[in-house]
Amino acid sequence: MFKITPNPPETDDVSPYETPDSKKLNEAAERALDYYLKPSDTKPPRKPSTIYTVAPNIDIEELLANACESFASAKVIASDCAGFLQGPQRNTILGVAQLIMFGELAVSRALDSLELKADPAV
Repeated sequence: MFKITPNPPETDDVSPYETPDSKKLNEAAERALDYYLKPSDTKPPRKPSTIYTVAPNIDIEELLANACESFASAKVIASDCAGFLQGPQRNTILGVAQLIMFGELAVSRALDSLELKADPAV
């Protein structure tokens, strides 16, 4: 039977450690690969920016109330901008205003839920 592809060339078993220079080169390559490919526990953890920080001791109710006010302001801004636009741009801004309103409603509902839990009369 005739074989279409030739046999692969025979290769000598060459060790990367035949000479001291090749051993050093192999060690350097291993260090480089380890540096880039192995996860390191020695890297310092990522420190987030503190330019906009919410203090950890702020009450959840206060945070939700502030978020609700921010959503309300954003909704008014988007609605006012939509008044100056025509066509697809107006529809886009009105869609953004509606998404903002949904966020405001969700935060208001969470705030109401917290107030009901805190009120002993209910």
